[in-house]
Amino acid sequence: MGSDGASDPGVRIDRWTAAVRRRIALGDAWHRLVGSVPAVLQVSATAIGAYAFSHYVLGHAVPLLALTVTISSLGFVRDARPIRVLETAVGMSVGIALAEILLLGFGQGTWQLAVALVLTLLVARFLSPAASFAIAAAVQSVLVMLLPVPDGGPFVRTLDGLIGGVFALLATALIPRDPRRSARRDGQRLIDEHVRTLASLVAALRLGDLEEADRALARARATQPALDAWRGTLDSGLAIARISPFLRKAVFDLERQRTMLDGMDLATRNLRVIARRIDYVSRDATSRPELADLLARTSVALGILSQSIGDIAQQPVARQSLLEIAKHLEPVVVLPDASVSEQALVLVLRPYLVDLLTATGLPTPEAQAALPSL
Repeated sequence: MGSDGASDPGVRIDRWTAAVRRRIALGDAWHRLVGSVPAVLQVSATAIGAYAFSHYVLGHAVPLLALTVTISSLGFVRDARPIRVLETAVGMSVGIALAEILLLGFGQGTWQLAVALVLTLLVARFLSPAASFAIAAAVQSVLVMLLPVPDGGPFVRTLDGLIGGVFALLATALIPRDPRRSARRDGQRLIDEHVRTLASLVAALRLGDLEEADRALARARATQPALDAWRGTLDSGLAIARISPFLRKAVFDLERQRTMLDGMDLATRNLRVIARRIDYVSRDATSRPELADLLARTSVALGILSQSIGDIAQQPVARQSLLEIAKHLEPVVVLPDASVSEQALVLVLRPYLVDLLTATGLPTPEAQAALPSL
């Protein structure tokens, strides 16, 4: 009897898995599309503004480089700080100017293109350590060397490039992308990674499961990208908010998140220490429900801390929850009959709770004072 394998459970599972992956991919694509709308509008409006100024005000027939410099300077990068926009614009303008000088002296041709490319890359590397600076300069240099020379005399394209850079800089202040949503998303992503890691550690402690502890340790070690992403978003957002008249109110929220980030940075390092310690003690396959309960309560408090990124009213709630946990972190109280190695697990939790408390805005001395004396 013929069969295409549709009734095979393994085939059905594979098809179901493939369908789930497609849905996840479509969901990610949709979120990426929605999240890119502000950047798309900013880049499009600014590029058209730079083009219109060069074309209608200055009379340049085809101000192509005004467009390319504007688009490349703004882009879709996470780091949209004015200094980065300025650096990219300057890099491209340098490439344009060098190419125009060579074009005036030696004309167009293959060897002239090679000389322009090499010279632009060398000069750009001398001026800035950023690789993106050199690449931006080289791309614009190539365009100048290959495209027909426009009417209007020398350095018309250099002027177009400068106009594109100026418009890009103005856009960061006058048509800014509100950084608060991205910062909140990145911050919640980091804290949620802590929550998921703690959930794995809770399971490992309850069951004495070494494999689960290994997974938790791997997750803890993989938190650095989330931490770096939050830091980059906040640095960029604060730089924009401080110069934009439309984002002044965002400075307070972003500064509050910066305080949270400082605490979560230290807490992330201590989370790895905790995960390593639990991974080590889990080798004896012994259940430790008291420690599991302690981490489960910490995980709940972290969930409230994650909510507080978008709702400041949750911040004191998270702080109080963490304070209640911290004041009981005394090894002989939590594990009165445990071994020294088990009581050491409580000791490594103490600096973690201090860091989480500082993430709620509590000064470090007060956070440390919340712990019972040893």
